[in-house]
Amino acid sequence: MALLKRLAETDRAPVAFTLDGQPRTAFAGDTVLTAVLTQAALLRRSEFSGEPRAGFCLMGACQDCWMTTESGERLRACGTFIEEGMRLVTGAQAQP
Repeated sequence: MALLKRLAETDRAPVAFTLDGQPRTAFAGDTVLTAVLTQAALLRRSEFSGEPRAGFCLMGACQDCWMTTESGERLRACGTFIEEGMRLVTGAQAQP
């Protein structure tokens, strides 16, 4: 179940991306954080505790929204715009 529900701005161009190997769609102008949390219940798993994380400050100050791409690149989800073809990993599949 998605953590966020989009209520407005649904008329922007769609952007296809992959989340944990599954095809997903966001909208042009969405941050990675928005794109992921409108599709999933978490942004990533903490590398220290394994607990779910969804970002904290949502403005690039707290370091809580770092995500990984399938190729291993790290990006800050709240300050990075979604791009066509991005392949993102939450780490959710690694948890029981």
